[in-house]
Amino acid sequence: MRRTADIDALQHVLCAALGSREPVCSLARLGEDAAAFAALGPAVLDRPTLIGGGAPYAPSHPAPSHRSLDELVRRAKALEVPQVLVPHVRRSDDTGPLREAGFVPVAAAAEGVVRLAGPTGQADAAYDTGGTDEVDGAAREADWERFPLSELDAHPWAREAFAALHRRADDRAGGGAPGEGLYGAAALDALARGPLGKRTEMLVSRADGAVVHVALLTASHNGRGVYVLAQATDDGAPAARDGSATAACLCQVCLGARRSGLDWVHLGRGDATRLRRLGADLLVPLDHWLRAPGLTPVPGEAERAGEAEEAAVTAFAAPAVRAVPVPGPARYRRQPRFDLVDLSSNTHPFLGAGSRYPQLDTTELATAYLATLGRWPGHDGLGALGADHLLFTSGAVDGAALLLTALASPGDRVCVTSPTFPLYEHFARVQRLSVVDVPLRGDDAADLDVDAILAAGPRVTVLCDPNNPVGTRLDEDRVRALVERGDGLVVIDEAYVEFSEKPSYAPLVGRYDNLVVLRTLSKAWGLASARCGVVLARPGVVEALRRVQVPFGFTDASQRAVRDRLTRAEEVLAGVRRVRAERERMAAALAEHPAVDRVFPSETNFLLVRLREPEQVLDRLYGAGILVADTGRALPDTCRISIGDRHTNDALLEALSAAL
Repeated sequence: MRRTADIDALQHVLCAALGSREPVCSLARLGEDAAAFAALGPAVLDRPTLIGGGAPYAPSHPAPSHRSLDELVRRAKALEVPQVLVPHVRRSDDTGPLREAGFVPVAAAAEGVVRLAGPTGQADAAYDTGGTDEVDGAAREADWERFPLSELDAHPWAREAFAALHRRADDRAGGGAPGEGLYGAAALDALARGPLGKRTEMLVSRADGAVVHVALLTASHNGRGVYVLAQATDDGAPAARDGSATAACLCQVCLGARRSGLDWVHLGRGDATRLRRLGADLLVPLDHWLRAPGLTPVPGEAERAGEAEEAAVTAFAAPAVRAVPVPGPARYRRQPRFDLVDLSSNTHPFLGAGSRYPQLDTTELATAYLATLGRWPGHDGLGALGADHLLFTSGAVDGAALLLTALASPGDRVCVTSPTFPLYEHFARVQRLSVVDVPLRGDDAADLDVDAILAAGPRVTVLCDPNNPVGTRLDEDRVRALVERGDGLVVIDEAYVEFSEKPSYAPLVGRYDNLVVLRTLSKAWGLASARCGVVLARPGVVEALRRVQVPFGFTDASQRAVRDRLTRAEEVLAGVRRVRAERERMAAALAEHPAVDRVFPSETNFLLVRLREPEQVLDRLYGAGILVADTGRALPDTCRISIGDRHTNDALLEALSAAL
């Protein structure tokens, strides 16, 4: 919750749970949160502590200002309380005042958010489970009841069930708190009668007349989302033994929120893997900030809990790019804004979600992409890369243009290796860069002339591997030699690599600071309309690209399309196998065709074909309603034929015979 007034209301609830006028208790009483402080020792766990927030309830706490921290410390002194805790602060917040006031960060769990925009009426699928169909079914079939918390007095059984389920959870966890714990009836009554009561609902699931699951849902102050404030499950009930009760509850919440036109659901805190499985597509790391006598950070915690720092821009960046910051709102992409009232962007207030700018924080999507790709054949070792090695672009061609803009200045040399994708040279010349062409050698145009490229001394060398328009792969040893021996940047466009049985160069990005790999979801992933490219590079290179990238270019619709496709990776891989099989069938058929002089070997989803009568054949194909790419300028007498489905490919073979 971003409003101080809401946190103050939760503090009042905490006081009711503690049975005191002030939110003072030992850290050991904070349930699951107490585990974060265990390494600090028994003294820290047992000392009376002033809680400067709404712990242990689910939302995060806004980072306090200097003034509010001074007041908090004075309050602790007046109460003679030796410790002060500011819990659950987002790592992306400005925590400078906390450090200056002597607070030490202790890493906490992340909070997870499901962003709901989309037409399907179902919660987005979790990346690594392949979907939430079973959970969604459980959510629909369960006996759910929902009522405003302000009507709690009319549902006394719900009050008792809420307290009883949390009491059992405390007992299973080792029973730290005496009495009824921090989620008892007293806390629930205080919440119902306080300022948050009007914005809070209780969601209850029953089985055979008994309460199986209960959750508190609080509407955000900006009216665009809902917080799952607290929840508890009867793990002993038959309906909950499979562990799906919590997931079914959250799915029910997401379904209801989407039907109500909300934008997001805050799932609460937890392990990142679990939150992803529940559908979270935004994870926000949190830290507890503790001020205690003689306290020093636990080794390693200060580094993990410190504010996220931008990577230093690469030395390969053009001087003009090194001199400017990341533009506009993109500077704040790591600061989640879902639960703020945003009056900063001058957008239209009355025409729905489409009038708002796209999400800028794509960290979770980047993590999901890398995890999914890491399981793909030929990508061993990709797990060494993190989200800071990745930038989403509007197609791979946008990535190529950004690289040339960010890493080269007018007059610098850019090396291309013809035959190759023509837009590399196009973008270079438009940006007034000097283009050096070092043609590929050999019958298959696959022999890279490393010595000639190095002799040219290019600032950037762009390789297309697998090659477009030829379809062949470069020799791996020569590519590595170019990367290791060269002073410039080597960019490898792997738009078609999923169709190849040879490995990707992407896992090597973490090893070489001058290597950049371009990928796309337009080809093997079947998302050409989504316009999603990926740049994989060292963080300093990514930082340089952010400085020249147009903000908001990766739309919400594209992000949803990519997220959905990543959950269907097995289907995509099966499609690649089908394309390969059809490619081999077509290569064999074309090789025997009298109109064809040669079929080049291919590790892509197309075939380069040399024709005996190219003009006549291309005219007849066009007349038959079939369009292929005329590549005669790159390689005389050739055309490039995309692999279609079997019916389409047979139509081409038939038209090719008619052209004789």
